[in-house]
Amino acid sequence: MSYSLFLGVPIALFLSTVLYLLYGLLVNYNAARKTGLPLIVLPFDCGHPLWLIIDRKVAQLVRRLPFGSGTFTRFNWRGWEIWDRYRAHQQLGDAIFFVTPGKNYLQLCDAEAVSDIFQRRGDFPRPPESTGKVLPCVIYPKITSKERSEMLNIFGPNVGTTDGPQWQRHRKVTASSFNEQVNERVWVESIQQSTDLIQYWSGKPSINSVAVDTRTVSLHVMSGAIFGKSYPFRGADQEIPASKEDSSSYGEALKIILDRCIPLVVLGRKNLNNPWLPKKLRELYQATLVFQEHMTEAYESEKKAMMRNDKLENNLMTSLVRASLAHVDQTGSATGAHHEGLTEEEVYGNVFVFNFAGHDATANSLAIGICLLATRPDVQDWIAEEMNAVLAGVNSAKSSYEDTFRRLPRCLAVVFETVRLYTAVAIAKSTGSSPRPLKLGANTVIIPKNTVVIPNYSALHTHPRYWGQDSLEFEPSRWITSGPPIPATNGPQASSSHPVEHLKEPPARNSPFVGWSGGARSCPGRKFAQVEFVGVLVGLFRDFKVKPVPFKGEDGDMARARLLEQIKMDTGMRLLLQMLHPEKAVLEWRRR
Repeated sequence: MSYSLFLGVPIALFLSTVLYLLYGLLVNYNAARKTGLPLIVLPFDCGHPLWLIIDRKVAQLVRRLPFGSGTFTRFNWRGWEIWDRYRAHQQLGDAIFFVTPGKNYLQLCDAEAVSDIFQRRGDFPRPPESTGKVLPCVIYPKITSKERSEMLNIFGPNVGTTDGPQWQRHRKVTASSFNEQVNERVWVESIQQSTDLIQYWSGKPSINSVAVDTRTVSLHVMSGAIFGKSYPFRGADQEIPASKEDSSSYGEALKIILDRCIPLVVLGRKNLNNPWLPKKLRELYQATLVFQEHMTEAYESEKKAMMRNDKLENNLMTSLVRASLAHVDQTGSATGAHHEGLTEEEVYGNVFVFNFAGHDATANSLAIGICLLATRPDVQDWIAEEMNAVLAGVNSAKSSYEDTFRRLPRCLAVVFETVRLYTAVAIAKSTGSSPRPLKLGANTVIIPKNTVVIPNYSALHTHPRYWGQDSLEFEPSRWITSGPPIPATNGPQASSSHPVEHLKEPPARNSPFVGWSGGARSCPGRKFAQVEFVGVLVGLFRDFKVKPVPFKGEDGDMARARLLEQIKMDTGMRLLLQMLHPEKAVLEWRRR
């Protein structure tokens, strides 16, 4: 009797789970079928946190089976769109429903429809689960969206976790803080860091640490641009071993937080201070204390400087405090009805989310961009020609952001082309609790409620309809157009007759390029990232060139082809899009 009961309970649970999933699949199928759009039925919910942990491994296993080349292994895993690009939409249409037992997912490759969604914030909000991350749902599967949002409010509410009027207030203050004074600081830090980086790389026979070193560069640029704290570059083999990481300095504290952000988000800051936790988690807690201490010190310093009317630093913390305090009502109340600034805690929350969101995205894009350039010596020569024409003998470290950045369209084209092919962060939307009309071509379709709407960035950015027959190729020149010269304002650079080229800026509406998202929630740090990327290119490629080290039996062309194939096949999603095994990219840097 007990043996039968022992077997019967798990069997009953299994059968009930299967029936529940089949019922959910049937309900979602019927809802999606009414739209008349193409459907792809998938056995697992694309966004379920448990599935996200094992999806790639399961897909790889099934591919080895005789029947393993169907829709499941093509679509039902995270990052499928990077490999598939525009092909599914070319075969089935610009809008495709993924029907799963949990939710319906509408994949879109229609520039006008995507632009419409970004503009209609009220109709297409972020999915509730997007305010938190995947792993909290694994640990706490019954957690609410509000609680998931609170997990990202590690140091305080911020522009990434608020909605409605609160988000508008955060956006207003933070957007004004990403100003030209901050960009000047980003330029200076990027040039300095990349100059040190190229000295380190060129002093070695070869390097395979491009991803590690670009993370360090990005970290130090963030440190300088946000807090005004500059740190010398330190290469991968010059790093302090992980077991000896010291959170006593701000730079190391920030590095520990960013490197271990997942357990910080999952467990929460307060729960890390337990003696029974592993040493690395206790070190993480100490790092958060140091980071908080430095934010508090910087915040109080900026407040006092403003009160004394002192000359303020050109960094993001200064701009954030200045913009926030400028909006505070005369009573000084942080919660008054007329308060439009940010509280101290909210300043800290936004500073953290800028580091959290901006550091890895830029570092990953830099690593991919450098590897792409290593496959194209002609593009390296192309941007070096522009750098030398614009700088005209001026030391890169002495160049100014104001005179230099806007006159380097070729370098900026490399940034746009890298982001076009490998967009680090993709944004999902939702129809929310009501069905929503959406114009698709000549027709208007009613999208069912609770549908996750996904602008398929990888398809939009590579569809031949928008980008031509070479849409899958790395061709930065596609972003360049001719026009009148941009004059320099002063200094030795003013004598240059170059350039007569301009960047083809994507249109504000109906653009197939959404590399930094679109609409009101577009990335506030877009210009920050662009200035950093271009500054690093100037530091690296003005006087140096890079190539992949040939393996045994390879010539230069074969080595470049192998590296390009590695980038295509080895780039996928972890926390963000990145090269999964960047250490396999062995590069050699030499002076021109």
